[in-house]
Amino acid sequence: MCRLKPRRGWTCPPLRRKGKFVVNSVFAQRIAALRAAMSAHKVDACIVPSSDPHSSEYLPEHWQARSWLSGFDGSAGTLVVTAQFAGVWTDSRYWVQAEQVLAGTGIQAMRAGADGVPGFVDWLAAELPRGSRVGVDGQVLNLQAYRQWQADLGQKGIVLLCDQDLVDAVWPDRSSLPVEAVYEHVAPFACRSRAANLAAVRAAMATYKADWHWVSSLDDIAWIFNLRGSDVSYNPVFLAYALIGRDTARLFVAPGKVDAVLRATLDRDGVQVEPYAQAGAALAALPEGQVLLV
Repeated sequence: MCRLKPRRGWTCPPLRRKGKFVVNSVFAQRIAALRAAMSAHKVDACIVPSSDPHSSEYLPEHWQARSWLSGFDGSAGTLVVTAQFAGVWTDSRYWVQAEQVLAGTGIQAMRAGADGVPGFVDWLAAELPRGSRVGVDGQVLNLQAYRQWQADLGQKGIVLLCDQDLVDAVWPDRSSLPVEAVYEHVAPFACRSRAANLAAVRAAMATYKADWHWVSSLDDIAWIFNLRGSDVSYNPVFLAYALIGRDTARLFVAPGKVDAVLRATLDRDGVQVEPYAQAGAALAALPEGQVLLV
């Protein structure tokens, strides 16, 4: 059991002791399993960020890979694993917590922002030899980060790979995606109608001469469509993507989360509900030459 100690925060007992060294065997074993997967896929380093495909701060359990691998469950932090090193970069809010939780795991707490501590991408660029391959689950990496990491690593001759989720291969009991129902947010709590929200989005699209608007942030989707959910603890949002055209709107949600009554309501407002897993294919199928606002 973990206990709260005055002035020190949460402290947890080790799972096993060996001599005078504390060894947290569960997380050491998980890191070892990840290294085995890295070796099998010829990946020299793996980045595990605190993110999901929607760039959320608070994550459904399915996307809490960094926490599962390391045991550090703060809301922000990035795990980096190589064949010889594992470290979690955290900001100053979590320096003490990370050092306590990671003690004995073989994972080093890296004080991001402190003097003499490089960012994790700079660290990789300095430590890895030219020709190395760095893997990250591309589903949880936003476009801006991808471009920046690719440029920074590319300058050192290091390749960034985004087409594999190595954690999934070593996480046998990984939680499935949430299945809780989506429900409607109605007046007087909703300030204006779904149709009015969509009209406002299309007016903004017109100023950028955009044919389509791709929306992945969960709070934006909840607001635009006047819908709410419970896929993330303490946040009334649900996992979804939206693709809004000049006269169409497609909402990608996992099957079963939108019941027949709500689906009919959305259809009357010109919103087509489609499976969550088909969002990427819909995006890839957009006509060439058209303008996409993201």
